[in-house]
Amino acid sequence: MNDIRDVIIIGSGPAGLTAAIYAARANMTPLVIEGEPSSTSDQPGGQLMLTTDVENFPGFPDGIMGPELMTQFRSQAARFGAEFVTRKVTRVDFSARPFQIWVGEDQYQAQTVIVSTGAQSLMLGLPNEQRLLGHGLSTCATCDGFFFRDQEIAVVGGGDSAVEEATFLTRFASKVYLIHRRDELRASKIMRDRAFANPKLEILWNSQVVEIEGDKKLSGVILEDTVTHIRESLSLQGLFIAIGHRPNTDLFQDQLELKENGYLVTEPDTSKTKVAGVFACGDVQDDYYRQAVTAAGSGCMAAIDAERWLEEHSQ
Repeated sequence: MNDIRDVIIIGSGPAGLTAAIYAARANMTPLVIEGEPSSTSDQPGGQLMLTTDVENFPGFPDGIMGPELMTQFRSQAARFGAEFVTRKVTRVDFSARPFQIWVGEDQYQAQTVIVSTGAQSLMLGLPNEQRLLGHGLSTCATCDGFFFRDQEIAVVGGGDSAVEEATFLTRFASKVYLIHRRDELRASKIMRDRAFANPKLEILWNSQVVEIEGDKKLSGVILEDTVTHIRESLSLQGLFIAIGHRPNTDLFQDQLELKENGYLVTEPDTSKTKVAGVFACGDVQDDYYRQAVTAAGSGCMAAIDAERWLEEHSQ
């Protein structure tokens, strides 16, 4: 516990594990504190552990299951010497080097830290959500839209992201419903105009999803009118939740600079945070792309940034 590591990586999604692969190959012997299996916010493997088929990650022409992909990431990092602690970080102190990281009562120290705790999609909080995630229920149109070709699907939300996802999904689906709890979209005018002009997109005003139906696969939803409270069933083959994301940055509120939306701030074109020697990669700092492949790329950047920083600051 008293050894001072070259690098500790907090989080183990595509960003953290790619950082671990690169750091291990650079003989930095990274320690990856990967989270707890029981935690939805920072579970080992990140959001891909909740994804079934992944068809847009390069190198897998026939697709691959999300958990299998992350298992391969982890095995590759371990092969080169990365070490793992399957627990949750409870506290950090980045005020001085070596940086301090606590896992319960256990304390770890490192010359550099890579933060890759990811983000989580905001959900509706309904009973069947977690069970049907990846089985007709999705939080990523760019990831899963292709699976719904010529099917009727719906998007929940009313902001720019929801309208953008709904518009994107009309490339594949025969019909897309946009379910919005108010009578006016929060989205920008240009996004609203696109939605209104799209013949395959229908907006269901003053509507909220109160039940998600389906046994092994999503089959539809129960909608409630927010004005009249009348409920009706809507048959669907797919449902996309687009009510926002929340970065897993609670640990770093008083340690690192955050944007207004809670994401970590990094210097342009780098993974450097405001604290020298602390780097961030993946969805914890990316509020735009939010893809596994871009997260992996930023993990590579973070490992290289950390390695070069150590070389420049070695005693």
